[in-house]
Amino acid sequence: MAELDKVLLDLVKPMVDDPDSLDVRIMPSLNDKEIVLYVYAKNEDIARLIGRKGMMASALRQMMSIASHSEDKRIAIKFEQI
Repeated sequence: MAELDKVLLDLVKPMVDDPDSLDVRIMPSLNDKEIVLYVYAKNEDIARLIGRKGMMASALRQMMSIASHSEDKRIAIKFEQI
């Protein structure tokens, strides 16, 4: 089983200015077939991770969707500023 929070952290860490302030957590979901990942970062880093028109966030969601296929679960990624 892949540690999906660590995979996502490894993907986004090179994209931010302050990798030490970055945090990725798995949160509980009401649906057993869904994994919810929250990315916590500073405001300017969140803007970079979401990207223009959400393109970067969409690409991250697609990459994580592929990573979660082995667990037969759906991934939801939420971005929050700290």
